[in-house]
Amino acid sequence: MAAPDDRRKRLSLLAAIMGSFVVGLDATAVNVALPAIRADLGGGLAGQLWVSNAYLLTLGSLILVGGSLGDVYGERRVFSLGVAGFGVSCVVCALSPSIEVLVAGRALKGVFGALLTPSALAVIVAAFPPAERGGAIGSWTAWAGIATVIGPLVGGYLVDVVSWRLIFALNIPFVLATLALVTVAVPARPRGARHVPVDWLGAALTAFGLAGPVLALIRQPAAGWGSAQVWGPMIAGVLLLAAFLVREARTPYPMLPLELFRRRNFAAGNLETFAMYGGLGVTFFLLVLFLQQVAGYTALNAGLATLPVTIVMFFLSKRAGRLADRFGPRLFMGLGPLVAATGLALLLRLDAQVDYGTEL
Repeated sequence: MAAPDDRRKRLSLLAAIMGSFVVGLDATAVNVALPAIRADLGGGLAGQLWVSNAYLLTLGSLILVGGSLGDVYGERRVFSLGVAGFGVSCVVCALSPSIEVLVAGRALKGVFGALLTPSALAVIVAAFPPAERGGAIGSWTAWAGIATVIGPLVGGYLVDVVSWRLIFALNIPFVLATLALVTVAVPARPRGARHVPVDWLGAALTAFGLAGPVLALIRQPAAGWGSAQVWGPMIAGVLLLAAFLVREARTPYPMLPLELFRRRNFAAGNLETFAMYGGLGVTFFLLVLFLQQVAGYTALNAGLATLPVTIVMFFLSKRAGRLADRFGPRLFMGLGPLVAATGLALLLRLDAQVDYGTEL
């Protein structure tokens, strides 16, 4: 029988995985449902864009704020709030009577996802000693990545067989189970722990600063670069982000201590994580659309086409994390992106007549 401490660590890891899993699944599953949502609720192309992007806009704008709040109020409290709020937002989306309510629900879901995601990693760091964190974070990363890859598969199946509303309702049992695990396994911050003030001004600057460029990029395809709807938010966002850096350099309690980036490992690790997640995320988003709109795949078949990636990540991520604990992360951080880049380069051969076995 596992020791109580080992059991608590495993349950904490499971809670972090389940919380992040529903975020990743929801982010990609809805993409294949957009035509069905349009047919049911209307809204045209603009409605489809905002159903997808309202979630990404609030998530991307507020995720740094969510990490800061976890530092101040404790990872368990913020993680639980994020999971519970995400569940309530899922109910709003599943029952939406109009496209406007659905967009609002998706935006609210991004807010709570921004609380949930960084706190999930903090839960793992708090539960595992340094020697065991590589394997634990590898498992968490694997399941988070798997969720984004199988999202189109799950979404395509539910749209074809039942209803697009079930994509959102499906998350609710996971949310309830995650909250139960948090209650049992994740310890609360001890009473009397020192709390530093929240950098609310820094939070506002980074939220609106990130929202500006994101909004500009969302509007660019429809309005063009010469439109004030594009360059206005872009310029405003850049100015706000510059003000954020000035603020963080001067305040005694910064939300993002800039001196962290003077540490080479921290700066390089964050840069590589940004590049890898950005590259893989964009690739699978575009690949699923390409397979449906160019190669003629159904939504379900496009999701099934990504299964090999899911299988490889599932079996190798935890093992790679343990090897990184043993040999250090440098070798794996160097080889991993090169292997991924090779795969992406091979995908350049794809055209409308895709040979699944030899090309995809």
